[in-house]
Amino acid sequence: MKKIHFIISLFVLILFLGCASEESGNIDLGGVSAPANVSALTTITQDNSGKVTFLPKGEGVTQYKINYGDGSPESDYFSPGGTTTHTYKEGVYKSKIIAMGINGKTTETTQDVMVSFLAPTNLQATLAHVLGDNFSATVTAKANFETYFQVFFGETANETPVNFMEGETIKHTYANVGTYKVKVIALSGGAAKTTYEESITISNPVLLPVDFESPTLNYAFTNFGGANTVVANNPSVGENNPSAKVAKLTKNAGSEVWAGSFIELGVPIDFSTLKKIKIKTWSPKAGIVVKMKLENLTNPDINTEVDVTNTVANGWEDLTFDFSAVDNAKNYQRLVVFFDFGTNGTGADYYFDDIQLTSGVETVKLPLTFESSTLVYKFTSFGGANSVLADNPDKTGINTSAKVGALTKGNGSEVWAGSFIELAAPLNFSSFKKLKLKVWSPQAGIVVKLKLENFADSSINKEVDATSTVANGWEELTFDFDGATTANQFQRVVVFFDFGVNGTGKTYYFDDIKQSN
Repeated sequence: MKKIHFIISLFVLILFLGCASEESGNIDLGGVSAPANVSALTTITQDNSGKVTFLPKGEGVTQYKINYGDGSPESDYFSPGGTTTHTYKEGVYKSKIIAMGINGKTTETTQDVMVSFLAPTNLQATLAHVLGDNFSATVTAKANFETYFQVFFGETANETPVNFMEGETIKHTYANVGTYKVKVIALSGGAAKTTYEESITISNPVLLPVDFESPTLNYAFTNFGGANTVVANNPSVGENNPSAKVAKLTKNAGSEVWAGSFIELGVPIDFSTLKKIKIKTWSPKAGIVVKMKLENLTNPDINTEVDVTNTVANGWEDLTFDFSAVDNAKNYQRLVVFFDFGTNGTGADYYFDDIQLTSGVETVKLPLTFESSTLVYKFTSFGGANSVLADNPDKTGINTSAKVGALTKGNGSEVWAGSFIELAAPLNFSSFKKLKLKVWSPQAGIVVKLKLENFADSSINKEVDATSTVANGWEELTFDFDGATTANQFQRVVVFFDFGVNGTGKTYYFDDIKQSN
């Protein structure tokens, strides 16, 4: 019987790949892994009948069957998404979920099925916020004599509950801030249930770093002295600030010399490690005093302030405010900004963006030119490649830079050999969706792959290919990352040369990585 089902699986594979190009090569069924992460949701009717429904799930599965664990015959094979039912007597049974893959390999998972007509006891539910995701919460639960759980997250009046098993974590994302009553129900085989309720408050505080890009955050500015600050479109989108949204402070005509605005953060600023605050600023004139003041939320008499003079007119520049002497115990939570401090307002508009804690030293960021004498350009290589900072081998044409990145794809290195460099902050895709890269290759017609990865979770990634057209000379390639978002938190830039071909010892050069449209 297993051979018959393997033939069926192989027939499905042939149909699936029937339109594939002959150039794709032979199909290696032996290299396909057996199904993984196999389990089943088991639900029991609440009528004391002992009727249990199995809904299996897994990865790489073409069909399932169930060994019910009570000595009765196994179920027939059925497709993913299908269910099978079985009636038990009261008791605990070790069922077996059998999952078959495309090549006939199987994975078996044993799972307890408890059939009880008593009400569950000792229900313990855990409701938690999701770190880094202010709108999401998770639920887990366990109990005695339960068969499965249901959870209502309390967001809508006619909510459909989510069924889950002990050991599972259920995540829910709320649409709005507010306080919601979450209800977890433990069910057995009978009509009796056990319920647990807990309220959760969903909030979305403004926290550093502040980039004014969130559609859900309330950037509430408090203005004084004749100034007015709002979230506005970036007046000068470019390499120095690709953001779509920024803060605009208008110092109205005749306003006070101390006119400004403040924003309150959700928690006090933590100066325990980083002692400086950096912001991007745009001003219609250079040589003005930009003041940053920090205040305690409940007592504004507890405050500290730092002045910096800008140097750029009609363009973005980074200003750094040194709070190294600050007392972290004073809980500074209100951030106040003044432009052209000491001068009455004239109606001019000033812009600021990307408020963040910093060490104050230069950091690796785009545009990446490899020209800094103080930065350490740290490459991480893999698959037999090796990247280093090197002298430009060909200071002509579109690239006369002194320093560039050099990637050597060693003899016999993997077809996917490459290197990556990590940026100090994630890329902002609110305006610029493309990346440009200057490359030098000893041959034309090779695939140059550029891949972006999330710093904390490399499974969150996006990659784009381009084909070189110049041999022994510099050219600029464009990689379209349409679909990438700032929320992806792409902070790792990975470069591959001659992708898909084993290394032969050749060296490739790259330079001037930047965002563009």
